[in-house]
Amino acid sequence: MINNTVITDIKAIILDAKDRSIRLVDHERTLMYWHIGKRIFEEEQEGKDRADYGEYLTKFISEQLEPEFGSGFSKRQVELSRQFYRTFPIANALRSQLGWTHYKMLIRIDSQDKMEFYIAEAIKNNWTTRQLERQIYSSLWERLLISNDKESVLAIARNEKQPSDAKEIIKDPMYLEFLGLKHEASYYEKDLEQAIITHLHDFLLELGNGFAFVARQKRLHIEGDEFFIDLVFYNRLLQCFVIIEIKTTRLTHQDIGQLQMYVNYYDRYEKREFENPTIGILLCAEKNNAVVKISLPESNKTIIASEYKLYLPTEQQLIAELKKEIERQDDINENGHG
Repeated sequence: MINNTVITDIKAIILDAKDRSIRLVDHERTLMYWHIGKRIFEEEQEGKDRADYGEYLTKFISEQLEPEFGSGFSKRQVELSRQFYRTFPIANALRSQLGWTHYKMLIRIDSQDKMEFYIAEAIKNNWTTRQLERQIYSSLWERLLISNDKESVLAIARNEKQPSDAKEIIKDPMYLEFLGLKHEASYYEKDLEQAIITHLHDFLLELGNGFAFVARQKRLHIEGDEFFIDLVFYNRLLQCFVIIEIKTTRLTHQDIGQLQMYVNYYDRYEKREFENPTIGILLCAEKNNAVVKISLPESNKTIIASEYKLYLPTEQQLIAELKKEIERQDDINENGHG
């Protein structure tokens, strides 16, 4: 009787060999582009007295190579090769776990600290280029620097666990610089709401994983009175409705009460039995955490107040936050407590 595990083991050997072969070929391609970039850089230095020599050189090289070797040597790819070498001037520093498409994404990052973080995370978690792109565009680096629960943020990003609490998904603050609203300008809640709808794709990315748009200015009829919910979403990961109320002023306890009423309505009349309780988000210009805490029951898990910012923090602010976090972790490690 032949042991059935022999086939399973051989298949695993074959698949592992194929995977290593693909990685080896991709690494060789990465090294090829690095050497091309190095050679272009050296040639460019020879003609450095001409301001436009670099532009002329990449165009000339592309015209000579692309007809024979294909689109992998377009002018854009040749320029990326040069940028690749300038960003990673030491060939031994290139990681075999990352392919050329990974590096094309990484060299666009303008901060050395941020780039090193994404390199380490991509290798540690074996991210595909699509996964790496999603983490970069969802600002994982920035989010970690300002998060109060970095381990949960990282665990979800690494797919180590599914979120069980709304606070693990909802960001605070939310950065809405893509809306194009000026911090100093005078605008109303309807203007902010319209800007969010106009830039819905970007807003969904900022909200986090699993969100789908449901309704805008959702009308509620309650015993002859009419109310309008600013925005309604659904989250597939949490399996619940998510209601967003927008406030362009400082948050008040009356705002919390209004949102609680909307959440109660959805729980009683819209939510199905298999779905989880509705979540309410107060998206406000400013909040008092103490007022929020006292206005809600201690067991609250469904009402969240999140400030919005119309601009991203500066790199200096983020680095300062990171240094504070590192010092805090060092202190915990030394003293053995949080």
